[in-house]
Amino acid sequence: MQYILVYITARDKAEAEAIASAALDKGLAACANIPGPVHSMYKWEGNLESGPETVLLLKSRRDLFPALREEVRRLHSYATPCIVSLPLLDGDRDFLDWIDASCTAKPSGD
Repeated sequence: MQYILVYITARDKAEAEAIASAALDKGLAACANIPGPVHSMYKWEGNLESGPETVLLLKSRRDLFPALREEVRRLHSYATPCIVSLPLLDGDRDFLDWIDASCTAKPSGD
């Protein structure tokens, strides 16, 4: 089994919590962390933008990423949200087993 940490930036804490709740309720993630607001700077449509965002971290499995990505896109307010998957190369076996047990969704086959 391959495990992932999904990094997402959201408009605000309420949006991050809504995405986290949906991912957990649907069995697409085992855990969500919302560490707090960050100040982001980025280029958008040729302009330098700057402002607050909220980071959301989800622990999941790689086979669930396509469905998780679609759920985030469905709920996210941005036209092009940051949704990236980082591989977890190793981890405590009990913790990884807990991810397996908590992620109850079936892979989408994407």
